[in-house]
Amino acid sequence: MESSIKGQVEEQMAVIRRGVAEIVPEEELKDKLFRAIKENRPLRIKLGLDPTAPDIHLGHTVVLNKLRQFQDLGHEVHLIIGDFTGRIGDPSGKSETRKQLTEEEVIANAATYKEQIFKVLDAERTIIHFNSEWLMPLNLVDVLNLAGKYTVARMLERDDFSRRYKEGMPIGIHEFMYPLMQGYDSVELRSDLELGGTDQKFNLLVGRNLQKEYGMEPQVALTMPILEGTDGVQKMSKSLGNYIGVNDEAYEMFGKTMSIPDTLIIRYFELLTRVSLQELQKLQQAMSSGELNPRDAKMRLAREIISMYHSAGEARKAQDKFELVFSRRDIPDDIPEILVEAGEVWLPKFMSDHKLVKSTSEGKRMLEQGAIKVNGEKFGNENLGLEDGMVIQVGKRKFGKIRIG
Repeated sequence: MESSIKGQVEEQMAVIRRGVAEIVPEEELKDKLFRAIKENRPLRIKLGLDPTAPDIHLGHTVVLNKLRQFQDLGHEVHLIIGDFTGRIGDPSGKSETRKQLTEEEVIANAATYKEQIFKVLDAERTIIHFNSEWLMPLNLVDVLNLAGKYTVARMLERDDFSRRYKEGMPIGIHEFMYPLMQGYDSVELRSDLELGGTDQKFNLLVGRNLQKEYGMEPQVALTMPILEGTDGVQKMSKSLGNYIGVNDEAYEMFGKTMSIPDTLIIRYFELLTRVSLQELQKLQQAMSSGELNPRDAKMRLAREIISMYHSAGEARKAQDKFELVFSRRDIPDDIPEILVEAGEVWLPKFMSDHKLVKSTSEGKRMLEQGAIKVNGEKFGNENLGLEDGMVIQVGKRKFGKIRIG
């Protein structure tokens, strides 16, 4: 029987190791899995998310996909929405004190988070907590007792705190409380394992240490890589514009995925899809030998991603439209129409008013860069005489058809 359990442990570890940056310590996780299987009970897996923005992108889903794998293995997933810690803001990786959010901002963001998260997780097998449930009732004595379980020296071992301290940059005392409160979440939950990005390793280990301080078996810390954005250099970020949003339309997702560098294809497959590792090895070999064009591999990647967040049918439609626009250099049929009066317009403002660009200044810049086409031909003049049926194209993916009303 023991050998059978060990076999099951190794099977689960093969799934768990996929795409992982680090498991601290791995032997403890194996031991936890062995006992859980033997006692026919699930492990308690924790992920904490602070709702600091209303939307999430594929970079956020790297840990969510790993969490889904734990669900598929039969483990108990606990998702902690940091409605309390989110008001402070996680200082991890920050070069300055992070702006604190209002309660209203956190609540609004949390609602949209839940809607998007369940595009990845199984809602029926996810237990959601709000950490204000146990952090809000703490009184000053409780907080001081918690603070007494960690030293300033230990806090300054964290890279971002250490760097800011050496550079003479301010560190708020409340920022030291953030990892302690995240760690206290693990105490309250009695978690067996906590997930996070590599930038969360310090915080995950604080939870492990606090559990020891409270006389519990410490959790295992599992970190996932930080996903590069579509530029292939910086981490995926909305502010950098190199993101693929979970709520992006299917065609937008397809185009953004096709723009990633070839070097990221397998990494995106591994971290963002459910395609098996064996199949990914074959894809890698086929691309390396020249048997498979990276462009075709990216199309497969785009279909896999869109199928997860929309449907297989939407993925196929997005590919058909992409091929129509870029492979055949044609203009698609289903272009949004812009109903206007006849006459001449200042094109930068016109494009901004009709959501073809984000601002007038961006419209001017796109014109200067030669990124505007009218009826399929490059157009560089700031003034345009509108004609019925005229097609304005901005960049590679945005179109508008003029209808004179």
